[in-house]
Amino acid sequence: MWVDAHVPHLPARWERMGAYRRFVERWPNLEAWFEQPLLVRLGFVGEGMRSNGRTDSHRASGYLVYLSMVQGVGLDFDFLLGRKYARLLDRRSGSTGLGVDLLLFEQWVARLTELGHAPAKARNSLTWCLGRVMLHRGDPDMTAITAADLFAFGSAIRDFAARDDFNVLRRTLFANGQFHDDPDANRGFLRNHLANLHATHVLLYNVGQVTAAPRIGTRTIENWTDRLLPEPCPPKIRAVIERYLQLRLDAKLDRPQTVHNARQALRRFVNWLGENHPQVSSFAQVDRATIEEYMRWLPTCPSQHTGLPLATTTVKHELNAIAGFCRDTAVWGWAEVPGRPLLTPRDTPRRPESIPRYLPQHELDAIMTAVDDLADPLQRAALLLLRWSGARRDEIRRLTWDCLDTYPGGHPRLRIPVGKGRTELIVPLHPDAATALEHATSLARAQRSIARIDEVTGRRVDYVFVRRGKLLSGKTLFDEAFRTVCAATGLVDDRGSPTVSAHRFRHTLGTQLAEGGARIQTIMAILGHRSATMSMIYSRISDPEIRRQYETALADGHRIAGPAADALLHDALDDDTVDWLKTNFLKTELELGHCLRLPAEGPCECDLILTCPKFLTTTEYAPRIRARLATEQVLIDDARTRGWDREAERHEATCRRLQHLLDDRETR
Repeated sequence: MWVDAHVPHLPARWERMGAYRRFVERWPNLEAWFEQPLLVRLGFVGEGMRSNGRTDSHRASGYLVYLSMVQGVGLDFDFLLGRKYARLLDRRSGSTGLGVDLLLFEQWVARLTELGHAPAKARNSLTWCLGRVMLHRGDPDMTAITAADLFAFGSAIRDFAARDDFNVLRRTLFANGQFHDDPDANRGFLRNHLANLHATHVLLYNVGQVTAAPRIGTRTIENWTDRLLPEPCPPKIRAVIERYLQLRLDAKLDRPQTVHNARQALRRFVNWLGENHPQVSSFAQVDRATIEEYMRWLPTCPSQHTGLPLATTTVKHELNAIAGFCRDTAVWGWAEVPGRPLLTPRDTPRRPESIPRYLPQHELDAIMTAVDDLADPLQRAALLLLRWSGARRDEIRRLTWDCLDTYPGGHPRLRIPVGKGRTELIVPLHPDAATALEHATSLARAQRSIARIDEVTGRRVDYVFVRRGKLLSGKTLFDEAFRTVCAATGLVDDRGSPTVSAHRFRHTLGTQLAEGGARIQTIMAILGHRSATMSMIYSRISDPEIRRQYETALADGHRIAGPAADALLHDALDDDTVDWLKTNFLKTELELGHCLRLPAEGPCECDLILTCPKFLTTTEYAPRIRARLATEQVLIDDARTRGWDREAERHEATCRRLQHLLDDRETR
């Protein structure tokens, strides 16, 4: 018999055989036992109650384990969560005869410990979780456990904690007083046992047994790509949108985030069609008039997050997505689509161009001091890289073991992975950031965490920012760390939320490069900009020529006046104008000021001081203006003497304009 072969101690053998006989006598039909209420099956209530408050069902636990592991009878999770099974994978409890590879189990405990878990915690977590999953499967082969088994167990843990009789079950299980009847006891149960399950998931992922990356809570999260158009809509519209989005995903025509944004835009349009034009059953029925009606409505649509009307940027992106859909499907010759472009580039609102917000030096100094004081070496390294590399958050999070080397002269340089700019970058790195990155890399190497498939490149890589076998989230690396930093420096509002974001490190670096005289190409290379226009924003913030002119004209007491003064004061000059003026400013000087007219605008044929919007004057020309004013007065008198009334009026108009320039200069 199995008991004789695998239970060496005679008293224990007799006890198990007695429990087995009593259980079989009470439940000759095992299906009838499975149909009983949970408290009965657990042996807490029912016939055959013993002096210890347990029935024969409870004492037959060894027999039920035998049925599952040896005979393949799977046990339900509710029953397994209602029992302890603390020694299921212990050689002393007879587990050698259950078919479990105990040597592999010990190797897994050692591997989980290597990943950063405490040895005792690693053993307890794996014993608690693996034992129950095997009993549920009715299979002692640990290598057969799948991600689906883990997700099903996670769902069962949450359901068990939500039971109305949870406290009754736990109080009965821990009859010796170990259980405290706390209204929040189910939360502790849920937290502790989901942590056990998560540790098991991390282990199985890092030994290559499951491919689904571990996530807190071990729950199946529905991917948006599985439901490209969740709302009910006409079949023809659904078919063509899903075909379009799936093609862009499968053929990698766009980044997943770009496809997701297009999905959101098309979904909003489809919902609007359903509410305002329910008769439309195909995109082929959508015409320009329908689009124009939607264009008027979209800026009034409230945001799901703020409740306010959609931002101009969002409106622009969503109209562009619809325009792209119409244009692409027309070129491809698809059916059930408009078959022609319905929007032009001029149909989208102009996006307001804001200047990047950088950190003032006093705030930057305080923040960097707080960053140096961070206790977590990975968070500290992440923020130092954000400060000195110019890389984006996700690019830093996806750094690999081989990302750091040196230039021939020995200065550190960083290889930034493919990100938003769709290209790898190599940039110089501050030695402090390089030192922190080297330490983080050494910690990752010590864990020997499994290489992962990078979601952007599709290549298998070894990530730096890994802890306990799991790639850290952006929230852990940046949000939580920067919240700690802002709290330490007092950069928080009344609710304790940071008043600045970690992304300002990137803007600060770009601003400092511009102020240091870096070329546009250098700023583009370090920040990963694909367009020079993006990098020129930093040059506009720190344009040394504009600053020199400002200091010359204003800091020394000068004032500016003239039609072009408003454009200069309100930064209304475009980049081409600024570039030309920076190199040709001396050529613009006239008798009473400067003409900001570009060569492409042709020669000036007007009286500059009267009407030209390109005219600008400063304090240094005031004596000339006054002299000209006196000359004009002489001309007025002469014209009056000669009876030239129209000529006198012209000179009087000139005098009024000259006096206005003097007055305007004083008021600015």
